[in-house]
Amino acid sequence: MDKTEQDELKKAAAKIAADKVENGIVLGVGTGSTVKFFIDWLGQRRNEGLKLKQIVTTSSRSKKQLEDLSFKVDELCDVDQVDLTVDGADRVDDNLDGIKGGGAALTLEKNVAVNSKKNIWIVDESKLVHHLSGFKLPVEVLPISAMQVKRRFESQGLNPEFRMVDGKRLKTHYGNYILDLDISPIPVPEGLADYLDHTVGVVEHGLFLNICDEVIVAKSDGIEEIKR
Repeated sequence: MDKTEQDELKKAAAKIAADKVENGIVLGVGTGSTVKFFIDWLGQRRNEGLKLKQIVTTSSRSKKQLEDLSFKVDELCDVDQVDLTVDGADRVDDNLDGIKGGGAALTLEKNVAVNSKKNIWIVDESKLVHHLSGFKLPVEVLPISAMQVKRRFESQGLNPEFRMVDGKRLKTHYGNYILDLDISPIPVPEGLADYLDHTVGVVEHGLFLNICDEVIVAKSDGIEEIKR
């Protein structure tokens, strides 16, 4: 399947997600190549009369695309609760648990997701795995304790490495660092999530467990909808 065919399938998956957006809701919008198509469809639905109460997003790129389509984008702190969030994922397993944060926006992504009544992920079939694997797990850490956290992870065999950009440690939107953990597959995601949640210096991690309600998959033979 070439890129043109893949993009057509992504567009089809994105349209299914866009058609699930109801009038008057607070909508969360993520980021990624498939979400970009979702935003395009959202603009078309707006032209057909769709009215949203509020929109929040997890990236500056999606925010700009939405604003270019004349949507007003609010901050998460300005909404009571998000009704539906549509986002992508880096990996999704058989339980609809996922790894996210490849774009280093995991803290905002998780805050939007856990404050949403419903979460839909749109992905291509390359992101589907039986067990969470094939993608390094991002962990956002405070700069002041980054080296101590890294050594702690090393002692646990988690193989941490700072994410680098142009020879320097990448800084997130909130000024923190990312440690990517090279562990594949993750044998017990719940146990690892609990460990990370209780590690001083960790801001957030990319394990999204019991969060996603539905995955729309762009596959070579069509679109598949998988519900929890």
